[in-house]
Amino acid sequence: MEVETNINWFPGHMAKTRRLIKSNLSLVDGVVEILDARVPMSSRNPDMDGLVGTKPRMFVLNKADMADVSATDKWLSFYRSKGYAAIKCNCKTGEGVKSFLPAVREQMLCELIKKRAEKGIEGTPLRLMIVGIPNVGKSSLINKMAKTKKAKVEDRPGVTRNKQWVKLGENVEMLDMPGVLWPKFEDQTVARKLVFTGAVKDDVIDIELLVSCLLEILRDSYPQKLTERYKIEFGDEEGYELLEMIGRKRGMLISGGEINTERAAITVMDEYRSGKLGRITLEFPEKTGGKP
Repeated sequence: MEVETNINWFPGHMAKTRRLIKSNLSLVDGVVEILDARVPMSSRNPDMDGLVGTKPRMFVLNKADMADVSATDKWLSFYRSKGYAAIKCNCKTGEGVKSFLPAVREQMLCELIKKRAEKGIEGTPLRLMIVGIPNVGKSSLINKMAKTKKAKVEDRPGVTRNKQWVKLGENVEMLDMPGVLWPKFEDQTVARKLVFTGAVKDDVIDIELLVSCLLEILRDSYPQKLTERYKIEFGDEEGYELLEMIGRKRGMLISGGEINTERAAITVMDEYRSGKLGRITLEFPEKTGGKP
C-alpha cells in the first residue's frame, strides 16, 4: 500500500540537541546509542555517524523483550562484526542491564583503559555520552544503572529536553542527551516504522493508513501471528482489506453493517505496541545492504 502522507517531525529543541552533541563530544570517551530492538536500523539516526565521528561506539538494543529473539541475536552479531560493542536489554525491567558496564570496559573502551594503565593513569572516570531517538529508553537505562530517578521517564517522545550528567557508579559517568530525530525523513518506510514504535507522535498520519502498512509487513513476515491473534485466514490481501477483515471478525460494526476501520486500526496498533501480537521485529540485518 502506498501512503502519500509524508511524515516529518523536527521541533526546534532537536536542532539544539544536534548542537549540544557536537559541542560536548570532546568531554566524553565514547558514545552509547540506544536503539529499538524491533527496528534497529530505522531507530538509528543516520546523522549520528557524522556528529559522533571516530569516538568509540556501543549499540544498546533496548525493548528486546518485544522483539524477535533470533532477529535480535542476528543484529548483535551484525554490529559486533562491524567493530562495535553491542548488547540487548529491557531498560524498564532491568533485564540485561548488568552487561552494560562490562561491555563498556571489555569491548567499547578496552583500548583506552589499556593506554591509561600503561601511562599509570588511575582513577580517571570513564565518561560516556548517551544518544538516541525519542522514546527509545535512554532515561530508563540511566535510571537503572544509577539506581535513581534523576532522568525523566515517560512513555511518549520528547521528554528529555536538556543535557545532564549522571554518575553510574564504578567510576563511570554518563552525559544524557535529549532524543534527536533528523531534519527530514527521506525514506517514508523508516518514518512509518518510527510511528509504529512510538518514536514519532501518532497524529502525524492517518491511523487507518498507518495500520494498513503495518498489517502488510506482518502479513509478509509474521502471518501466523496475525492468524493466531485475529482468527482470520488470509492470502494476498492488501493492508486495508486485512484491517476490514479484523474489524469484521471482532464485530466492530456501525450503522448499516459498515466496518468501523478506525476502531479496528486503533485496536491493532494498541495490541502491537503492548506485545499482544507476540515478539516482532520489523527489519533484519541481511536487508541493510551491509550498512551498520
